[in-house]
Amino acid sequence: MEQQLSFMERYKRDHQHPINKLTHAFGIPMIVISLPLFFWDWRWALGLFIVGWILQFVGHYFEGNPPSFLKNPIFLLIGPWWIVKRFWGFLTGKPLK
Repeated sequence: MEQQLSFMERYKRDHQHPINKLTHAFGIPMIVISLPLFFWDWRWALGLFIVGWILQFVGHYFEGNPPSFLKNPIFLLIGPWWIVKRFWGFLTGKPLK
């Protein structure tokens, strides 16, 4: 029986490959930015949204597993938080708890 992991721990476990991390580092912010952008310029928003999702699936191809949100939709929120934590750690050298 698998140990109970937090959503963040499970997300980290499913995103270990360097290419997957890189594609998510660009793809997730593109998707998040596209959502409010739909109110101003739907063409740019749609482009960002589509390319962002393509990057997600390319990353998971290299990782060799399906996107986490297919297991549980809550991971659609965990992904952006994971990126924020990684970016904060990169900027400050300290992990965000």
